[in-house]
Amino acid sequence: MGVKEVLTINTNHRLDGIQPSSILSFNEQISTIADIVKLTVGEPDFNTPEHVKEAGIKSIQQNESHYTNSSGRLDLREAMSHYLESKYDVHYDPSTQIVATAGATGGIYAGLTALLNPGDEVIIPVPTFPLYIPITIMNGATPIFIDTSKTGFKLNPEVLDKTLKEHPKTKVVVLNFPNNPTGTTFDENELEDIAAVLKKYPVYAMSDEVYSELIYDQKHVSLGRLLPEQTILLNGVSKSHAMTGWRVGILAAPKAIIPKIAMVHQFTITNVTAIAQAAALEALTAGIDDAVLMRDEYKRRLDFVVSKLSEMGIDFVSPKGTFYLFCKIPQRMTQDSFAFCLKLAEEAKVAVIPGACFPSGEGYFRLSYAASFENLKLAMTRMAKFMEVN
Repeated sequence: MGVKEVLTINTNHRLDGIQPSSILSFNEQISTIADIVKLTVGEPDFNTPEHVKEAGIKSIQQNESHYTNSSGRLDLREAMSHYLESKYDVHYDPSTQIVATAGATGGIYAGLTALLNPGDEVIIPVPTFPLYIPITIMNGATPIFIDTSKTGFKLNPEVLDKTLKEHPKTKVVVLNFPNNPTGTTFDENELEDIAAVLKKYPVYAMSDEVYSELIYDQKHVSLGRLLPEQTILLNGVSKSHAMTGWRVGILAAPKAIIPKIAMVHQFTITNVTAIAQAAALEALTAGIDDAVLMRDEYKRRLDFVVSKLSEMGIDFVSPKGTFYLFCKIPQRMTQDSFAFCLKLAEEAKVAVIPGACFPSGEGYFRLSYAASFENLKLAMTRMAKFMEVN
C-alpha cells in the first residue's frame, strides 16, 4: 500500500461507522426535481425580525469584530439568564452557569464531549433529532436507544427506570422536547415523573428544549426547573427568533461542570461570532416575545395541514409543538420510507423527510409546515391526488 493510500484511510476510525446526515442528503437529492414543494427543512421560513437584524448591522458599523469572552459576552449571558428565568422559571448564574454556544448543536457537542469517556453509555429515546448519536460515538461512548413508538412517542418513566438499571455505565440521558420529529412534549406531571426517576441515578440529563417557544396549547415546563442539579439545559434563538443561520445557542448547567464544557467550547470555536452575539442580545431583550406571532401562524398552518391529511386518511402523531408532523405511511403503500418519499417527490413534486432518517422512524415521514400557506395549499392538493392514484 502506497503513502497516498495509507493517508486516505488514516483517519479517526470512530467516523467509519458514522454516515453523513441522511436528512441533508435526501433533501439535496430531491432538490433537483423541478417545481418541487419542499416541506423538508427544519427551520423557520420567517425572516429574522427587523430590529434584530438592525442590531447585527449596528454591531458591524461599530466595528464589533473582535474576540469576546469565550463563553459569550457577559451582557448576553445575563440576557440569556433573564430569558430562561422569565419564560420558564429556571435560575442560572450568568457568570458561572451559562455558555453562549454555536447554536444548540454546539451545546450538544460541548456538553457531551465534556462528560463522556470511552465505555460510557448515553440513553437516547427515539425517534429524535439524530445528532446526539454521532457525537456520542465520536467520544467513544455507546448510544442506548429507547423506542417510544409504543408509548405515544413519549419517554415512559418505568421504561427509563428499567433501562437505567440495565445500563449502569450510563452517563447521560438525552431528552428532546418538544420533540423533533414528532412534535410531542411533556406536561408538568409527566416531566415530574421523569425527573423522579433521574434523581435516583448518578446521571446527567441533556435537555434539548430549543423548540420551547413553539408550543401551542400548554405552557412549556423545563427540566432545569425540576432537576437543576442534574440538567444540562439547551435552548437558543434559532427556532424562537428565526435565527438558524446566526448560530447562537444557550447552554445552562450546574456550576461544577461548566468549566469543562466551556473548555471544550473554547477549544472548538473560541467564541460565537461577535456580531451574532449582538443580534442575539437584542432578540432576548427587546424581542423576548418575538416568537408569539410566529407560533400563532404555525398553529394556523398546522390546523390546515392536519385537516387535509385527515381527509386523505393519513394518520399522524398529534403534535403539541415544533413545526413538524410525523405521519404514518398508509399500510397499503410501501413501508420503506425512503422509497415512499422519493416516489412522492418524483410523482407529486412534494418533498418530505423519510422516517428512517430518525432511529425507530421507519414507516413514517416527517412533514415540516414551516412553509408559506400558499406552498402548503399546493402541497396538500398534490398529495391528495397522489394518494388517490396510489
